[in-house]
Amino acid sequence: MALWRAYQRALAAHPWKVQVLTAGSLMGVGDIISQQLVERRGLQEHQRSRTLTMVLLGCGFVDYPDALITNYYLWPAVQLANFYLIPLHYRLAVVQCVAVIWNSYLSWKAHQP
Repeated sequence: MALWRAYQRALAAHPWKVQVLTAGSLMGVGDIISQQLVERRGLQEHQRSRTLTMVLLGCGFVDYPDALITNYYLWPAVQLANFYLIPLHYRLAVVQCVAVIWNSYLSWKAHQP
């Protein structure tokens, strides 16, 4: 919980910087999940440059055209449930958890042969 409180304080003090870093981090985690759990590359075959690219893309938010339709199905439903069902102090956490899954999908989609 101390880490979460520190994150909340940083977010309140520097919202833009923290959100950019959070987006980049989530894209990186999504790529790691994609490479390790979906593609089953293993640590020896992990493409670090690909993960770094995803982090940098996340910091600038670039969406992939092929995933745009899926984006319009996923996020409105997530936000609708988030605003109506989730207490205010948990909403950011819900969106971040879904973002990790979404970023894993984006990484997998962007790096298909």
